[in-house]
Amino acid sequence: MIRVLLATDGSKDASLAARAAADVCEGTGAELHVVHAWHTVPTARLRAYMRAEFKRLGQELLAKGMKQAEEAGGRVAEAHLVEGRAADEILRLAGEIGAGLIVIGSRGLGTIGRIALGSVSEGIVHNADCPVLVLRGGEGAWPPERVVFGDDGSEAARAAGDLAAVLCGRHGARGLVLHAYPQLPEVDAEGRESDPRMVDDELRRAEKALVEQAAELEDRLNSRPQVRLVVGEAAAHLLEAAEEQSPERTLLAVGSRGLGAIGRMRLGSVSTKVLHAAEGPVLIHPAPREEA
Repeated sequence: MIRVLLATDGSKDASLAARAAADVCEGTGAELHVVHAWHTVPTARLRAYMRAEFKRLGQELLAKGMKQAEEAGGRVAEAHLVEGRAADEILRLAGEIGAGLIVIGSRGLGTIGRIALGSVSEGIVHNADCPVLVLRGGEGAWPPERVVFGDDGSEAARAAGDLAAVLCGRHGARGLVLHAYPQLPEVDAEGRESDPRMVDDELRRAEKALVEQAAELEDRLNSRPQVRLVVGEAAAHLLEAAEEQSPERTLLAVGSRGLGAIGRMRLGSVSTKVLHAAEGPVLIHPAPREEA
């Protein structure tokens, strides 16, 4: 049984995440789990009272998250109230229950005043062993109208694309598969000037691979994605592509890191930039252990 773990904190983005999680479970038959992580301030005075109050508030926020998911049509299999650092405890629970997807809002109202949950969602994304769907963009952000698939030739990127197509295909979302080269080499490894014909051949092979990937995604997405091969910084091109049409209703799907077209490159920076700057939801798939 596939399990989806919804991390909630009672915020607007958490409400959107609850709706997305319920929709994912409805479309895939996955089992829905809801978690809220709470923590208290380590003060000597009023320690017992403060602990009880924070735990009570945590229970209320967990109940709110469950209600939001159920009102969106989800059936909650189990709710979890955990104590500790949010990212750490959510990841621990995800491993414990064997979650296949973590769903979380990008920011919200924490138990201690107004906080940006970017640090929590980013911590989860960078350390999760399963895909993470981060929700933002307002009430209209889910289900997405478009999916931009970030391709770099890695297993993680391909897995992100496959999952995004499955999640959005039943909603009629349109797709774009985008591959961004870094700057094309002017010289080869031995310092000789690159043959333009070799560069052209490499670009043609890359474009052919993109067309083949689009064909593979068609069955899951229920429509043929467009393809785009560009040269430059990957995150910038992905964000520009998302902004072309309803950016808040465009899902960006990327791998966390991988083997680029020219040499070994970490995609951690790409996924981080996309996570920080995207106006709509982001799906990030981790690399297999041997690739990470």
